[in-house]
Amino acid sequence: MPGKRAQIRFRERAELLDFLLEAAQATAETLDLDRLLENVADLVKRVLPTELFAILLYSDRMKGLRIRYSIGHRQELTDNLVLPLGEGITGAAAQTLQPVLVGDVRGDARYIPAVDAVRSELAVPMAARGKLVGVIDVQSTTLNAYTPYDRSVLQLIASRVAAAIENAKLYRRVERQNKLLRTLSHMTQEISSTLALEELLRRIAAVVRQLINYDAFLIMRVDQQGRVLRDLFSLRYDQMVNIDNVPLGSGITGAAVESRKPVKVNDTATDPRYIASHPGILSEVAVPLILQNRIIGVLDVQSSRLAFFTDDHVRILSLLAPHIASAIENARLYQELAEREQRMEQDLKAARRLQRVLQPQAPKVKGLDVALGARPAREISGDVYDFFQHDNGQMLMVFGDSSGKGAAAALYGALVSGVLRLAAPEQRRPSELMSELNETLLERKVEAKYATLLLALWDPVKLTLTLANAGSSPPLVLRGEDTVTAHVEGVPIGLLENQTYDELVFQTQPGDIVVLYSDGVTDQQRGGGENNAEAVDYGEKRLLKLVKKLRAQPAKEMVSGLFQDLDSFAGGVPITDDQSVVVLKIQ
Repeated sequence: MPGKRAQIRFRERAELLDFLLEAAQATAETLDLDRLLENVADLVKRVLPTELFAILLYSDRMKGLRIRYSIGHRQELTDNLVLPLGEGITGAAAQTLQPVLVGDVRGDARYIPAVDAVRSELAVPMAARGKLVGVIDVQSTTLNAYTPYDRSVLQLIASRVAAAIENAKLYRRVERQNKLLRTLSHMTQEISSTLALEELLRRIAAVVRQLINYDAFLIMRVDQQGRVLRDLFSLRYDQMVNIDNVPLGSGITGAAVESRKPVKVNDTATDPRYIASHPGILSEVAVPLILQNRIIGVLDVQSSRLAFFTDDHVRILSLLAPHIASAIENARLYQELAEREQRMEQDLKAARRLQRVLQPQAPKVKGLDVALGARPAREISGDVYDFFQHDNGQMLMVFGDSSGKGAAAALYGALVSGVLRLAAPEQRRPSELMSELNETLLERKVEAKYATLLLALWDPVKLTLTLANAGSSPPLVLRGEDTVTAHVEGVPIGLLENQTYDELVFQTQPGDIVVLYSDGVTDQQRGGGENNAEAVDYGEKRLLKLVKKLRAQPAKEMVSGLFQDLDSFAGGVPITDDQSVVVLKIQ
């Protein structure tokens, strides 16, 4: 018998010490858990007779033992068994941290049948620093196959491999953390490399799969108007499926949206919220996708294994969720802009009419007479201007110009406007808002595109304008016959990363006239005429002279007068750049 051969082999103390030294070397040579367990199995098989062999590791999350390596056991058992402490011969060894030797399992009520022919079993716990690591379990079809000597040998092996297993598990956790960091970095690169929504969603599914081996994956968007979750992307065993129109608050996904927190379900059969969208699903995790405190959707992963998802999985998905939300929103915005560009190419005149409808009107603001005017160099304009009135009576004015002309400039301007409409309603300092706009545009990087922008926050109580500038022309301020400097500088947005912007609090006075103008106004050219002289620009001096001439008129008439003077100056020379003007008269 192999057991007798082991006793003969270790009759001399030196031989036993040599074997234990070999065992220590076999467990110390690797930090790979799978290889380590194979080495342990080889050591045990050399000295003990066994038809069934298993190394079970303790899971604190499951509060039980799971088979991590086995020989002779059914696959179904190794995949699904979670053995509570104290249950079975193995569980008894784990609970007491003492070996259990049974010569005839038929007479032991603790025995859990694995194979009918089994007659004897030896279970030896592994512990490190007094803490349970797992159990080495051997079973034989021979009665009284194991002796107290075998028990002692297995105890010696177990005592030497427990720490190695703990180290390997720790190393695996560190590796998983490093993998997570690498995956996050990789995901950022993936996001920056595409703005195509469908491709982006496929890449997100692949990235999550690298971290969590799910059986089903879906991303749903929130339709606030319909009060439902609509399908964006869903897979079941790598096959595309469609799950749509889930009412908000229903199902695990709806619960995550409603609570704004991740929801983990270990057993879907016991959770009344579960909606059976895929057959055979036993566990599920749903994580809300939140962007700027606004829920845009939910990410959901599902498994056919009970209690498959861990708290680590939830943390991983929670870390990824903001990046995913931002990426999807960026791609969605880009997709909308691309579709809009296509429509514009098909019918630019119709697009111009649409742009006129969408452009903001001069608001009625306490303490101000406001007027605006704009005309494109081509069918549609890339200039940006808007007004956002806050609840406290303050108003944010936005005035700028996207690089280029025509449809491309207008689309980039629409992108800037779209980002602004997401960010501007939150009451923040203009400099902070400008920095956020810059970073957001860089996330949606469009080659060779940027925008100049001026943000002006009007305070009707203090009569102040708080200015932040990103490459835009400074406002022209007329006070009586004099001009007043309101100058602040900054780099255009969408151009360079990590930019900060200065602020200027400009104190206005009743009667002041503030004119915001795009460079298409001052750069307007006049032809050389009969003498073939060089073309000249309209320029800031002529603009100032005209503002002084028209200062007694209402703001609206001042804007009309400016465009009339531009046309008179041009003498038929076409507009080469978008022209926009905002006139503010302090009352």
